[in-house]
Amino acid sequence: MSPVIPTPKTWKETNRLYKEQRRKWKQERLAKKFKKEESKKELENEVAKSDEKHFEKKDISTLSIAVPGSILDNAQSPELRSYLAGQIARAACVYKINEIVVFDDKGDITEGEKKKVRCDEVLGERRVACLQLARILQYLECPQYLRKYFFPIHKDLQYAGVLNPLDAPHHLRQQDVSLYREGVITNKPIKTGKGSHVNVGLLNDVCVDKALTAGIRVTVKIPKDQPNPKKLKGFIVPPIVPTSDIGIYWGYTVRLANNLTEVLTQGPYKDGYDLTIGTSDKGNSIDDVKSNSIEYHHALIIFGGLSGIEEAVDNDPNLNVDDISVVFHHYLNTCPEQGSRTIRTEEAILITLAELRTKLCPKVPSLSNDQFSSFVDN
Repeated sequence: MSPVIPTPKTWKETNRLYKEQRRKWKQERLAKKFKKEESKKELENEVAKSDEKHFEKKDISTLSIAVPGSILDNAQSPELRSYLAGQIARAACVYKINEIVVFDDKGDITEGEKKKVRCDEVLGERRVACLQLARILQYLECPQYLRKYFFPIHKDLQYAGVLNPLDAPHHLRQQDVSLYREGVITNKPIKTGKGSHVNVGLLNDVCVDKALTAGIRVTVKIPKDQPNPKKLKGFIVPPIVPTSDIGIYWGYTVRLANNLTEVLTQGPYKDGYDLTIGTSDKGNSIDDVKSNSIEYHHALIIFGGLSGIEEAVDNDPNLNVDDISVVFHHYLNTCPEQGSRTIRTEEAILITLAELRTKLCPKVPSLSNDQFSSFVDN
């Protein structure tokens, strides 16, 4: 509503009153603008403090599994090859596996095996089964809203769309509220020095403080209680932060290895794996292992293919041992007194992870469900 201006005695008085009113309105607008800028600076300071806090090095215990790609060759059809890979991904997600290593247990590639080999631009010459297994595992781990950015149409993924979803904690719906989200850097134009826009599966992109190349997958922390929900701000964090910060499982990574030696020695951890477990029906009985007796920081569980883990050791040119048990810290039979002559690898993964759940003891335990719930509520 316009202010009431007293009846002026002269036009000179009228102009003076209007000028005073305009000066007052201008001061009010400047005050509002200043208040808005102050709120923006406070939010940026909070983000900066959180950024410093969450880039502190936090340690966690991790669990990895190694699976031979040759198990796909035992499937009778392309559909079953995809379904087999889906079973492995589901088992890894259920038991919170942090890393899946797909390795080649068939030894060096011979001239007669060229039909089973594919040359990848990035990964080089690999057996087709290893590449397909790794690609499907990566596809299923990726949140649904990001898959179109990272997985173009490919023959290996022909039947991946009908596989059971992982429904992992980082596979968030649009309406889900979460402190962390997976996203992709977009090519949306932004002012120089103002960072980047990230598509995190919400109606609006999130603006982050770092200018990154479009098409990169990132993990974003989005602070709560932001004044404008249509202009959310966040910052990039390492993918391990959601797990180390609040104990939530944040999916697995996939690594390819040419042989068993590369599985054991080329891990992502600085000091390597401090616990390796080989699984075989020729190993020691799991029943002889006491509960919570096997401590680990970074554990690796290796599974064999159609001919068992012994074939992987025999075909590795870097391993020349008579006693296979010396290759691993523990050499276990996780299903003693089995009724079938053979246990398929996808079955062995579920059996082994279920049996070891009460035997393993992480050196850095994650938050319990009660602790995690109270953290989220607060």
